[in-house]
Amino acid sequence: MNAIKNYFGINGQNTTIKTEIMAGVTTFLTMAYIIFVNPNILSEAGMDSGAVFVATCLAAAVGCFIMGIFAKLPVALAPGMGLNAFFTYGVVLGMGHSWQTALGAVFLSGCLFILLSLFKVRQWIIDAIPNTLKHGIVAGIGAFLGFIALQSSGIIVDNPATLVSLGDMTSFPAVMATLGFIVTIGLVHLRVPGAVTIGILGITLISLLTGNSQFGGVVSMPPSIAPTLMQLDIAGALDVGMISVIFAFLFVDLFDTTGSLVGITKKAGLMDNNGQVPNMGRALLADSTATVTGAILGTSSTTSYIESASGVASGGRTGLMAVTVGVLFLLALFFAPLAGMIPAYATAGAIFYVSVLMLFTLQDVDWNDLTEAAPVAVVLLFTPLTYSIADGITLGFITYTAAKAVTGKFNQISIAVWVLTAVLLLKLVAM
Repeated sequence: MNAIKNYFGINGQNTTIKTEIMAGVTTFLTMAYIIFVNPNILSEAGMDSGAVFVATCLAAAVGCFIMGIFAKLPVALAPGMGLNAFFTYGVVLGMGHSWQTALGAVFLSGCLFILLSLFKVRQWIIDAIPNTLKHGIVAGIGAFLGFIALQSSGIIVDNPATLVSLGDMTSFPAVMATLGFIVTIGLVHLRVPGAVTIGILGITLISLLTGNSQFGGVVSMPPSIAPTLMQLDIAGALDVGMISVIFAFLFVDLFDTTGSLVGITKKAGLMDNNGQVPNMGRALLADSTATVTGAILGTSSTTSYIESASGVASGGRTGLMAVTVGVLFLLALFFAPLAGMIPAYATAGAIFYVSVLMLFTLQDVDWNDLTEAAPVAVVLLFTPLTYSIADGITLGFITYTAAKAVTGKFNQISIAVWVLTAVLLLKLVAM
């Protein structure tokens, strides 16, 4: 016990082993929904659901272990929401690439992330990208997730005259998705641990009792990971047309991870007097290594979860909390039958809830400055309407640079933004 205390610095953070473990349990419950949602989303890209389930749990466990043991921070990781949607609906179904090629792009983005972390270029990039665009990207992904949730539950349907319209709100999937969303909001408001997961399981139970789903058991040995293990197509991902996809994976992961690390460590009181995150380099290496590992196993980008804040609120202050989450993800491997029973409409409410959380970033936008507001509006609207995070980011960058330039605010355009805008504009013209 003393060795554990000394390694994680438990006494120095005024916490206990019991507190760290309980904080880990709390964090796991708040993010366990990903083991149900991720297989559902990636299976639509043609991937084996059972293999994705295993890859999700293993990638999350690897990320948590590296973060906890190497970076010693109370931050848990798992395949990221938004990035999995971009993987399926943007890259595979939208652009027509195979899921193997998409995995190759995730792998390469992770490798680039590792290089950025090792050579400390990450901070230059993070500082160079305007906060407005960071907020816009997060909100755009949130809107994209919300649109996907509404589609998967039949609340929004296609319409030849108007492209989309309201579906049958009395249908079972639509009613269940709506109920799941409302229940989740209520449970979160009451601060019930695992509110999102409870919402998903509750709707699944109703589905089983009404005969709309078939019971397939709860516990079993993990499914085979063979259908996705080492199936990534790196050569295919090196095609010129995949450059924007790789950078989209990279930038979204970078911004998401950085934002989560800052928010969580600030809440935990771990930031230094200069506002710097302790072991930032190691934390980003943990995230990027987990992304590479996840691509090899068969899942989309792995990232730091803001849900870790729930564990911090429960007293978690050290890497032992993250290690605990990792152990729980390994135990979750034996609940594959439960994950296989969960219908898309049961996760739709949870996805829509996550989209609401991501839209919170809009409150930090200066809506009184059109040069700040316009790029955010472009990303927010174009990301779901083009069904592509990459296109949303591209058009947002171009709008930001154009808006600042036409109003004479050249001093607010960094060299990095000029370069990125030029590259993205060339990519857009070449399409």
